[in-house]
Amino acid sequence: MVALVIAEHDNATLKGVTLNTVTAAAQCGGDVHVLVAGSGCAAVAEQAAKVAGVAKVLVADAPHLADGLAENVAAQVLALAGSYSHILAPASAFGKNVLPRVAAKLDVAQISEITKVDSPDTFERPIYAGNAIATVQSTDSVKVITVRGTGFDAAAEGGAAAVETVAAVADSGQSRFVGRELAKSDRPELTGAKIVVSGGRGMGSGDNFKILEPLADKLGAAMGASRAAVDAGYVPNDWQVGQTGKIVAPQLYIAVGISGAIQHLAGMKDSKTIVAINKDPEAPIFSVADYGIVGDLFEVVPALVKELG
Repeated sequence: MVALVIAEHDNATLKGVTLNTVTAAAQCGGDVHVLVAGSGCAAVAEQAAKVAGVAKVLVADAPHLADGLAENVAAQVLALAGSYSHILAPASAFGKNVLPRVAAKLDVAQISEITKVDSPDTFERPIYAGNAIATVQSTDSVKVITVRGTGFDAAAEGGAAAVETVAAVADSGQSRFVGRELAKSDRPELTGAKIVVSGGRGMGSGDNFKILEPLADKLGAAMGASRAAVDAGYVPNDWQVGQTGKIVAPQLYIAVGISGAIQHLAGMKDSKTIVAINKDPEAPIFSVADYGIVGDLFEVVPALVKELG
């Protein structure tokens, strides 16, 4: 058995979630190969080659692969698929765009957002907003899998894999890259941050989110929000943590003014340590919190900042 991991990258840097996917691939048994499809992506290939557990890095370099268009990347994966028992990608927007196309062309069932590998053909994945775990066994000859990064530790450095160039497929001509708008922030990226400070409807307004900024600054944390806060227009959509937002599992998650709806818990309950601040002692967030503070967030947060100072 040999597993192929589709690397997520920006042609300069390997995205952290790829390291979690490599861990999942290694647990499937056999060697792990990584496909780096892009343009001018030699630096990414070098980074992938240094990942522990990777036996080989395949590089497909062509201008039409530069922007990760799903049609072209999927075609590149299909050109190599015959050599692999497992094909894996992160359960990110990138992976969710590419792998369903691969699974459809291979006429196999995709297994989505796995959080555990029980055996080479059996996997666990959350269902019902994370309230239940389904164990899925696949009899397909090729397992096409997206990996929820929060379910697996990131693979460490220490590898010395061979780097091999493969022929790039032709441009499918089915889509073209128009543009990309990226949110810019001096804070850590939300899904990869070790500490996250999130606010909910209890913040009351977008201006009140400024109360959380000193706390996030002291901790070097990313800032997030519940769906209720996003829907209310308090903060941008890319702050949303939850089933329909971003899935996070930092070392420390601080939930401020968040009641703890199922949708939100599905996106953060795998955090290593959860601290909840809410004036309602019956709030569902306290059911998953390691530490809970019942009180007015407008008094508790400044007091925390003062203590940290």
